[in-house]
Amino acid sequence: MSKLSEILEQAWQVRAAHQPKIVFAAPGAKHYQNRFYANHARSFVNLSVTGTACACNCAHCRGKLLETMIPASTPEALRRQVERLAAQGCRGILVSGGADAAGEVPLLPFAGTLKRARELGLRVLVHSGLISRSTAGALKEAGVDQVLLDVIGDEDTIREVYHLDRKPHHYLEAMLNCREAGLNIAPHLVIGLHYGTIRGELNALEMIRQASPQALVLVILSPLSGTGMNGTAPPPVEEVACVIGTGRLLNPDAPLTLGCARPPGAYKRAIEKLAVDCGVDAIAYPDESTVLYARRRGLAACFTEECCSLAGLAAAAPEVCTAH
Repeated sequence: MSKLSEILEQAWQVRAAHQPKIVFAAPGAKHYQNRFYANHARSFVNLSVTGTACACNCAHCRGKLLETMIPASTPEALRRQVERLAAQGCRGILVSGGADAAGEVPLLPFAGTLKRARELGLRVLVHSGLISRSTAGALKEAGVDQVLLDVIGDEDTIREVYHLDRKPHHYLEAMLNCREAGLNIAPHLVIGLHYGTIRGELNALEMIRQASPQALVLVILSPLSGTGMNGTAPPPVEEVACVIGTGRLLNPDAPLTLGCARPPGAYKRAIEKLAVDCGVDAIAYPDESTVLYARRRGLAACFTEECCSLAGLAAAAPEVCTAH
């Protein structure tokens, strides 16, 4: 039996202890429409508290992802956006931004506005980067629903891709700062982050296990044009599947999600099916063939327009659901 076959078999056994359903996330920040589901614009919105500015200038992004977010670079600007979105029927927001030279998104000045968003009935998620105890405490006081943060398990990757003078243990400390403050966390792991190679992912998964996350989100390097990784080949699907399956085995009780970022086309279809085999609880923006495959594997399927880190939690609920 190959290593992948063994991991798939063990991971599916873990999956058997979960609810026999899978949730597909299609938040309105990106248009999604097929014969199964069509989402609504602005149902779940991404905002950046730094606009397009980022001190790290990471090799795989260079601020390109920030260009897809609504800018709100002052607390007052964020408040206006929050009130406008709530009035339009928005269900939730993901607040992020570019990191500073220490690797932390400057969220602390916005804590009061995040609390206002919760008062308006919005689900509030933040993508924080590294996070200090003081910021974690303020986010807890604001009532933030969930903290998302990327976790890197290799020091060379932190330096060469994120351009930070940090070490892997700083990411564990950031997760523990959140847990000590009483925050729910949904760590993100970018598979293949080191120029398309698997390097440090297993160490990152072990650190995540130690932090007892509310959910775990795995994404795959998808090099953007105009970045230092433009043209970089993504990691082989078999290697990615081994990482996903290991994530399932190391976190048997936490909802596991295949998140938004992954290469398109045949690669996307292949890795989504393998993710189903690995026992993920949720997948963001799935291909139609993935929905059908999950059904063939005996899983009830449903859609949500919440962020994919929340979709895994919906999968853990006992209610049965079906795709449209």
